[in-house]
Amino acid sequence: MLAIGSDHGGYELKEEIKKHLADIGVAYEDFGTDSEASCDYPLFAEKVCGAVQTGKCERGILICGTGIGMSMCANKCRGIRAALCGDCFSAEYARRHNDSNVLCMGARVVGPGLALKIVDTYLAAEFEGGRHARRVAMITELEGRACL
Repeated sequence: MLAIGSDHGGYELKEEIKKHLADIGVAYEDFGTDSEASCDYPLFAEKVCGAVQTGKCERGILICGTGIGMSMCANKCRGIRAALCGDCFSAEYARRHNDSNVLCMGARVVGPGLALKIVDTYLAAEFEGGRHARRVAMITELEGRACL
């Protein structure tokens, strides 16, 4: 199951992605927002990341105007490795090398056609492990630690 969420700036693209996920048979849960009315993106980032943290959903997708705010919020959540992607190469390698579990996109930066290709690429890619597992473990060690 995939968790998906957006703020008002990403609402329209989120709806496009939901249609696409249904068309390709990918189960998802929508954690909001449910309109283009102004809202606060951290609330939706927290809901999506919570679903990933608890194992309710395997991965998540977050969308706001630029994707920056969502990715910043998501990466504050323990165990989340959110990747802001605006191209297919980054989406593929965020999964293959970084074991990203949340994809972030900017609806005002990426058009719907490219966004769907990014989603497909992200969902198809698998973590390679190996030398990358050591690096992902190092990312996890940084959580909650003051970097001096």
